[in-house]
Amino acid sequence: MDGVIPLYKPRGVTSADCVYKLRKILHERRIGHTGTLDPDVDGVLPICVGQATKLVNRLLAGGKVYQGEITLGFATTTEDLSGDEVERVFLTQAPTEAEVDAALTKLTGDVAQIPPMFSAVKVNGRRLYEYARAGETVERPVRQIHVFRFQRTAPLVYDATAGVVRFPFTVSCSKGTYVRTLATDCGQLLGVPAVMSSLQRLESGGITLAETVTLAQVTAAMAQADLSTVLRPIETVLATLPAVRLDAAQWQLVKNGGAITLAGSAPEVALFYEDKIKAIYRYQPSRLGNYSAETMLLANQ
Repeated sequence: MDGVIPLYKPRGVTSADCVYKLRKILHERRIGHTGTLDPDVDGVLPICVGQATKLVNRLLAGGKVYQGEITLGFATTTEDLSGDEVERVFLTQAPTEAEVDAALTKLTGDVAQIPPMFSAVKVNGRRLYEYARAGETVERPVRQIHVFRFQRTAPLVYDATAGVVRFPFTVSCSKGTYVRTLATDCGQLLGVPAVMSSLQRLESGGITLAETVTLAQVTAAMAQADLSTVLRPIETVLATLPAVRLDAAQWQLVKNGGAITLAGSAPEVALFYEDKIKAIYRYQPSRLGNYSAETMLLANQ
C-alpha cells in the first residue's frame, strides 16, 4: 500500500484527525500529510501512504494555491474568525480597489513574514500556540516566503451596518506561508485591522481540488478491497521526473544504493526496473558514476 491519497479535508477537523482516521481505515501506520490545514480551512490535503511518506518534503516544496476572503475592520488573536476579537475600527467607507490591489501587490514576491502566535512554529522547543494559550509572549522568528500571486477576484463589498469591507482573493505561495498573516498584513498596509474570514486550499503538491476524495470514499474503497480509485501510485506523483529504465546490471547497483552512470545531466531522475519505480537519483558526478541515490523507494520489492 504505497502512494498518495488526494484527500479533501472538510472544515471542523484537524489535519492530524484525518491522518488518525486513515490509519484506522487502512490499517497502516506509515501515513503522513503534506502541510497542515487549520481546522477552519477546507480543501486539498495530500496524504502519503507507505513508501510514499518518503516524498512528503518533496510534495511540501511544490507550493500551494488558495482562495479565500479578507475582512477589513477588525482583528483577532488568531488572525482568522476562530480567535477572540482584539481590535475593531468602524469603517465609514471602503478603500478604493486600486488601494487594495496595491497592498496585495506589495505582498507579492519575496516576503519576510512573522508567523502568528497561534501557529505550530517552534521557538525554544515549544510551539507558538503553547505560549499563546499560556498567555506568554516570545520573540517570533522572521521567515522568508515567496508569494507568486496575490489577487482580488471580485469587487469590494462595504457593509455599512457592520462597518466592515470584504473581498475575495486567490493566492499562490511557497511552503511555510501563513495566508491569515498575509490578510492581516494587507490590513496594516491599508491602515486598518483585518482578518482572514474564509480560506480553501485549491491545490497542493500538484493535486487540485477537483481530484480530491473524501474519507467516506476511502472507507468504501477499502471495503471493496480496491484502492485504485483513491490512491495515486508513486509513479504518478513523480511523473514530471525523467524516467530511466534500468537493465539488470544497473539494478544490481541501485538495489544496494550504489552510484550509476547515465546519459544526460538532468538534476533528478526516476529509476524503474521491471516497470516498477525503485528510486530517485540525483546528478552528482563522482568516480563511481554521475548519479547517486537521493530517495530509495521500492528497492526491496
